[in-house]
Amino acid sequence: MRLLHNPFHPRNKEIFQQNYGIQLPHLQKRTSIGIQRVVTGSNLGNFAIAHLQPKPPPECQDAVAELQPSAADLSSVQTPVQPKAVHVLQREDSGQSKMDESKKVYKQEMDVRRDGMALRRSAMESAESRLLRAPPPSAASASSDNRVLTRGLARLSPINPQSLPVPAVVSKYPFTIVDGQIDPDAADFCRYKKQYCLYWGAMVEALERLQRMLLDFAVPLARVCGERLAACVQSGELNWRDGRGRCTHVEKLLSVLENRDEVWDLMCQPGQRYKGNGGHQAAAVRIQTCWRRYSARTAYLIRLRSKWAAEIIAMSLLKRAKLCHLKKSLQASRLRQLENFHSRAESLATNWKHITSAKRTIIHVPSLGYSQPRRLSLRGYDVLQNTQMGRLCDIRDENVEVIYVSPVRLGEDVLQYYTRLLGLQTAIELGDASATESHSAKRFTILMPEALEDFSTRNLCLASLLKYSPRTLKRIKNLIKGKQAYMISGVTHTDDLAVADELQIPLLGTDPVVTQLYSTKSGGKRIFSSAGVDMPPGKWDIYTLEKLYEGLAQLMAKHMEVQRWLFKIDSEVGGRGTAYVDVCHLKSRPWAQQEFIRHEPQQWRTSQSQDSVMIKFLEEVPHLLASYARLANTSCYKTWACFLEHFLKEGGVIEAFPPSQSLTCLAVDLLLEPGGDVLMLSCGDQLRGPSGLEVLGCTVPQTSICPEVLHSVCTRVGQACQQRSIMGHISLDLVTFLDPNNLEQQVWAIDLDLGYSNQLAMTQLMLMMTRGTLNCRTSKLEVPPSVREISVKKSSVHHTRRQPKSETSVTSRFAVMCTRLLHTNLPLVYYSTFFLMCKAQGIGYDVKARQGTVFALHDSRYRRSLGMLTISENLQGALLTFARNLSIIHQEISAPNMQGASNFKELIKDIEEVLGMTIQNQTASQEEKEITGVGSDWLSTHKLHQHKMSQCTKPILQ
Repeated sequence: MRLLHNPFHPRNKEIFQQNYGIQLPHLQKRTSIGIQRVVTGSNLGNFAIAHLQPKPPPECQDAVAELQPSAADLSSVQTPVQPKAVHVLQREDSGQSKMDESKKVYKQEMDVRRDGMALRRSAMESAESRLLRAPPPSAASASSDNRVLTRGLARLSPINPQSLPVPAVVSKYPFTIVDGQIDPDAADFCRYKKQYCLYWGAMVEALERLQRMLLDFAVPLARVCGERLAACVQSGELNWRDGRGRCTHVEKLLSVLENRDEVWDLMCQPGQRYKGNGGHQAAAVRIQTCWRRYSARTAYLIRLRSKWAAEIIAMSLLKRAKLCHLKKSLQASRLRQLENFHSRAESLATNWKHITSAKRTIIHVPSLGYSQPRRLSLRGYDVLQNTQMGRLCDIRDENVEVIYVSPVRLGEDVLQYYTRLLGLQTAIELGDASATESHSAKRFTILMPEALEDFSTRNLCLASLLKYSPRTLKRIKNLIKGKQAYMISGVTHTDDLAVADELQIPLLGTDPVVTQLYSTKSGGKRIFSSAGVDMPPGKWDIYTLEKLYEGLAQLMAKHMEVQRWLFKIDSEVGGRGTAYVDVCHLKSRPWAQQEFIRHEPQQWRTSQSQDSVMIKFLEEVPHLLASYARLANTSCYKTWACFLEHFLKEGGVIEAFPPSQSLTCLAVDLLLEPGGDVLMLSCGDQLRGPSGLEVLGCTVPQTSICPEVLHSVCTRVGQACQQRSIMGHISLDLVTFLDPNNLEQQVWAIDLDLGYSNQLAMTQLMLMMTRGTLNCRTSKLEVPPSVREISVKKSSVHHTRRQPKSETSVTSRFAVMCTRLLHTNLPLVYYSTFFLMCKAQGIGYDVKARQGTVFALHDSRYRRSLGMLTISENLQGALLTFARNLSIIHQEISAPNMQGASNFKELIKDIEEVLGMTIQNQTASQEEKEITGVGSDWLSTHKLHQHKMSQCTKPILQ
């Protein structure tokens, strides 16, 4: 029966046919497409107004009729809207024709269901009477629905009203709701009720919801589109209850209104809900809700903040506890490593003589353990650590095996080059280039840590990379198993101790803490002061601007003969952190010079005039430094302000530049043996750039200082270092010049580096290629004759029965070396092409004569730099060969339009200055021999180097 009373159910017609034998027709849905008709004329506006004007309530109809203008009045009103043709949808048929059609369609149906429909109609009329005559719902009964509608409206507020379904432009059965009430006697409502009387029960609920919503929001007038309301009810769109029992169809209710835009705008106005039915109670509920929500939210946030604070405190305490535990474990580990280092150092000192005379394995780790800011500021730090591949040449001793740990990834070309180079020992010793390669090449191993790729951008020192490379450490353990071995690092780092402790071998080096303390510029000054050697006038350990100004003013007033003062940052290396200022820019300099001339040098240091000069200088020092201070190298510090900031932050020294137009700098490499002896391993005169503050190369052996004086200075410095527990390799920088006052030679100690130097590595390569011995006590590179020469001489002795002394004497050699030749065009040429080019140009090494050119390769990837060593019988020949090689290499790898940047020109210019003085010194030496009968080689060569910094020299090489 329920299906019979629902004509819209899909099975309604089927049940009618089965039970009563009635075949009902299939009804098609009406479409909203009509015939468009063009309406023109001035009466269109009157028609539209009359049709769209809502019908007022009965009690207001008279008043509205009086106020409503006539058609004539409306036609005379000038409106801003111009007449225009519009499209109007034509009605399909009239209401009477529709009713006739409906009667025909349902005639048979109504006969069958007459009794049931009568009963249903009576029920609907009773429900309608209750709906229309019932008073407005109270606030208490509608509070829940009001809250639901309010929340629904709040949820719908972001929705664009244009997105709601648009009803038909012209409604056949519209009716009006005024102030939320439906007039049951209104003609439009009665016509609508009569049209949809068959399913009026579903309409009642929809109308009830619509009235309640309009009452709640105090909507004065709403025009309902009857067709749209009926369609929504029939299609089930207005299914009022969802799974939670709340209304979610406010937008559907609004969609049935013809003036939905005006209603929507009114409902969206702030406070509109509280003007309608139950507004005061809704406002009170809203206020209470907001306050309770605020209170609950505040309490929740307070609780959440307390919980969050408790979690943070707990996590911080846990993290701190773990960090403290980790720090303690690291401290214990480093303390254990330090204790093992000292115990193994004592054992190494006890057995040093036995170890150096027996078979041993040397593990070379060329690590530069600088501080992290210093490592990050160095460009090409990995290649810079690999400029000491000459350490491989330690295998020239038959009892030595070398394990070299490379800080860069080496290709097959570099490995093959060093294998062939080190295999020339037999050919060099025999003096025969056709001799087979010696087995000494099997006594070295080059390892590359696997952590190179993992930390390629962090500029870690090689010791740290090796520490995090367990496979490489394991392989080293297997190579040194059962052998006597020790490790040689570069600049000692804390990780060097960790690696040595992991390998369980001694480290020939200094404690990292001691290294950091005395490898600075100020630390070197303290060692020189305790050793009692001469050093430049100056101040050290400067950390404040006042101390800098006062110290500079005091030094300038005390040493009036000094024309230039240097400023060096403690932690910088390679001449990067050096600046200078010339005192000639002082305005009071002429007056101070006159005061100095009036007094003798000994009286000047104790006179009161010096104090007045110092006060005058102190007033001008800030302006002098700000205006005239210059940087020796701008690659790291661009301006004086930037340099001064780092100078005061890291500390530095003030140092006098030698008061001479010509000077020579030299470097000496010392080995502080664990047994207590001090050995001089290398000594050479440095080749410097135009500023005289940057080292480019050196000549070995040194010829600038008397060997006895040099040995005395090095011994005192070495002993002072041993008193401070410094052990291993150190490098000492000296400067010599002629005092302009008494023309006596002065030797100043200017710098001290704790670690294995590049000059020593190139010296090892030089000694292997010559099979000679560098005697630093006599400053000579002694090269014995080859086996082939000895055999030839023996055969000549057999024929002549007499051997000339000149043929049996040991010959000497001179070498010029540079560890870093830089040229931006070098990466464009592969090493194989480079060596073919050198061979075509006659650049090579003569094994028989033990002189020529040897290269040191640094890496396979970038190829931005390389080392070069030239060996000759005299210094002039070595310098000429070096300069010629530089010129040829530059011409071969450069084009006219791509010269590139390099340090070749500075080296060639310095070599030209040295060669320019060689001829003069040779003449002076011959004259001295003729007069005295004895020639002093070191003194004559010293005169050669005294003019290396002279600005007025004639170029020898073109």
